[in-house]
Amino acid sequence: MLHRESWRTVFPEARQIEAVPPASDADLVTPDEAAAMFRAVLNLFEKWDLTDPQAAALLGMPVNRYRRWRAQGGGRHSSDGCARLSNLISIHRALRVIFPESRCRYHWIRAANEVFGGASALEVMLGGELTGIMRVRRYLDAEMCFL
Repeated sequence: MLHRESWRTVFPEARQIEAVPPASDADLVTPDEAAAMFRAVLNLFEKWDLTDPQAAALLGMPVNRYRRWRAQGGGRHSSDGCARLSNLISIHRALRVIFPESRCRYHWIRAANEVFGGASALEVMLGGELTGIMRVRRYLDAEMCFL
């Protein structure tokens, strides 16, 4: 571990900077990007053959809002909503890498999985708020490391 004074000796060209975090995670995603992610996730939900209540639960919103947004092309996404969209897209990306054949990748989401205690990835995502979605994403990210 370098002490505050010794890092200047080791890296004389380095200068200290102040890291300023964004006001919220939602600031990292523009409204246009969020709208594009929402459209992509709607297509994904069709491939997964989700019901409206399942889709709404994955997006963390009431069913009536989901139906309205689906009909109108979206709305204003919170930081939680953007995180959900991002993680769902990452899950789809990982499944495309792991299962080149689309039939397999869309079946996997509903198949019982020992890693999840016999539950399907969809059941995990529906049962654990954002953390359930993140759990499935982390598992798939780890699986991709072994390809």
